[in-house]
Amino acid sequence: MLIKTIFSGFGGQGVLMIGYVMAVSAMREGMNVTYLPAYGAEVRGGTANCTVSISDEEIASPVASSPDYVVAFNKPSLVKYEGHIKPGGTLLVNSDLVDLEPVRDDIEIFRIPAITMAKELGNEKSMNMIMLGAYSAKIKIISIDSLMNGLVEVVKAKNASRMEINRKGLEIGEQYVLKGA
Repeated sequence: MLIKTIFSGFGGQGVLMIGYVMAVSAMREGMNVTYLPAYGAEVRGGTANCTVSISDEEIASPVASSPDYVVAFNKPSLVKYEGHIKPGGTLLVNSDLVDLEPVRDDIEIFRIPAITMAKELGNEKSMNMIMLGAYSAKIKIISIDSLMNGLVEVVKAKNASRMEINRKGLEIGEQYVLKGA
């Protein structure tokens, strides 16, 4: 098994963080992982993306020229990466910021109103957790508990109420995909 994913959006949306959380969580589960972040010089508001590769075998290259999954947080990410997804792959799109319809008909597409869902949860910043939960439900190899352990390790957070919102965000995203929305 080798799963290559590109997470992409604006700096400040938590794109690099959720990629890193996924990588740490998979590594703690005994999988081989690569994490390759990239971001513009302006960081917040500029472009940000990362490639995460997860495998049960050694990974030859961290580059994902034909990823299995793309998680697009905004319109520029959809435009840039939709064409790179391998046939039969999956695109998860934050439909609150992407008003374009993907043009590919050979991939599975999930339109996730992540900002709307995060606002309903009470914290717009949890949008990235909703997208991570949706992605996790799709790949089916990392549990919500493992993601939470990875999140705690990455952010070293002690705020229990913030962690509870993050868990709820992961669960909401997971349920959205599992229900086939």
